[in-house]
Amino acid sequence: MLYRNVLVLVLCIHCKEISYMIDWLLITNCSEFVGVEMVAHVIDNYDRPRNSYAKGVYANTDKYAYAFSNKPGQRIPKAGVMAQAGVGRAEIECSIFEAEANGPNASAGAEANVLKAVAVAQAEVGSVGASMGPLEVKARVKCGLAVDTGVKLSFIQGELKFLGTGVTVGRTTGVSVLGNEVTISLW
Repeated sequence: MLYRNVLVLVLCIHCKEISYMIDWLLITNCSEFVGVEMVAHVIDNYDRPRNSYAKGVYANTDKYAYAFSNKPGQRIPKAGVMAQAGVGRAEIECSIFEAEANGPNASAGAEANVLKAVAVAQAEVGSVGASMGPLEVKARVKCGLAVDTGVKLSFIQGELKFLGTGVTVGRTTGVSVLGNEVTISLW
């Protein structure tokens, strides 16, 4: 049953049928591996074109506000600000898939959308990460040296960190110490 549901979702994404995707996400009994935030991510990015880049030294700032625009990344109402700087970054994204690798960097930002509110400052020696739409890894280990500080609140989860040490409670529960993190998704 699970494999059939995932196959139907992949076919909907490939055919870019947003109405079928929404029906699938709402009707299918897939609560054990699809979270509300992941559903929003799929709806917001299902038709995102392939993009990849690599940078040496970089510094960026951005402010944004989107609501119900029929463009990738702008369908779910959201507003935010961010600033980041670092040395070495590579990223690739296509549809609901994304992966990135970062060298030493620092960033700060805030975002509010219909599902969550986030205010965070981060600094890390390096990191790598990847994600694929609504499917989440049930357990995750992150190693490195980071001093993330901030608060994230949503309907299903809360996170509090200070200088890389803190807790995540809710759908995903975990603990982090100086940027080393162990989490597990409970449902």
